[in-house]
Amino acid sequence: MSAGQVLRTLAAIVGLMPMPDDPTLVLVVVQIRLARICLAALCGGALAVAGVALQGVLRNALADPFTLGISAGAACGASMAIAFADSSIVLCSIGKLLDSGSGGLIAVAALVGALMALAGALWLGRADGVFRRENVILAGIAVAAFLGALVTLIKALNEESVTSIVFWIMGSFQGRGWDSFPLLLGTFFPGMAAVTLGWRALDVLALGDEQAAQTGLAVGRARFWLLAGASCMTAGCVAVAGVIGFVGLVVPHTLRLLLGWGHGPLLTGAFFAGGILLIWADVLARCILSGGQELPVGVVMALLGGPFFALLVRRRNM
Repeated sequence: MSAGQVLRTLAAIVGLMPMPDDPTLVLVVVQIRLARICLAALCGGALAVAGVALQGVLRNALADPFTLGISAGAACGASMAIAFADSSIVLCSIGKLLDSGSGGLIAVAALVGALMALAGALWLGRADGVFRRENVILAGIAVAAFLGALVTLIKALNEESVTSIVFWIMGSFQGRGWDSFPLLLGTFFPGMAAVTLGWRALDVLALGDEQAAQTGLAVGRARFWLLAGASCMTAGCVAVAGVIGFVGLVVPHTLRLLLGWGHGPLLTGAFFAGGILLIWADVLARCILSGGQELPVGVVMALLGGPFFALLVRRRNM
């Protein structure tokens, strides 16, 4: 399709021009490409904002949206749905109730797994009624290790599902459409509200727990809501698109070099920068191979983000 055909089709959708004679144009432009672009933009923005929030709350430059074991929980839930859906009466009945079929079942199972992993990490990281950052990081590592081993066990017990599980874990927007938005938006809006409303708390937490408490901030409560908000957004993104790394790690570090350490501008810039980055990573995933083959966007992000992050670290140490 030419750029003119695409623009005319988009104009027709909003009522500025008559609808094209070829219904394929509307199907491809609106139902396939536009939906995929919007999903990538929303997921990229959410992951980048979550990265800013987690690095600010935990005061750890290596923290990203998967620090708390969220990706491992989502992978475990999705792996169970992929491996045992056909043999489980309960999972089969749930799948029949979902309009999006097996894909919807996998997404819901991944979301449940991610939220359960988050709950476990926060429960383990709570000490004397306060969420201490050291405890939360250690709890997330422990939860991720346990759930990763559980995913390996599932793959060993059900070898027929290994390919599907591995492909889902690598992350991709292939086959996703507008039907994925209710699940994504249901986690995006409450998570984004919790993080954006607490942007001043992020600035105060950067001073340290004692200094933050002296300013009147309820450190434990603020940390809980910020962790819950960032993790909720991440859980929705992982449930819809699989595991996509480095967005929440590279974008915050890059923007800090440009915008400074104030979390208000950082959160705003991260949302737009993360969305743009993931959109073009998805374009590369679709176009880098010939013959219509497609790479998982998670693999593309790892190939781009790994060397870029290493370069950033190297330049900061020089």
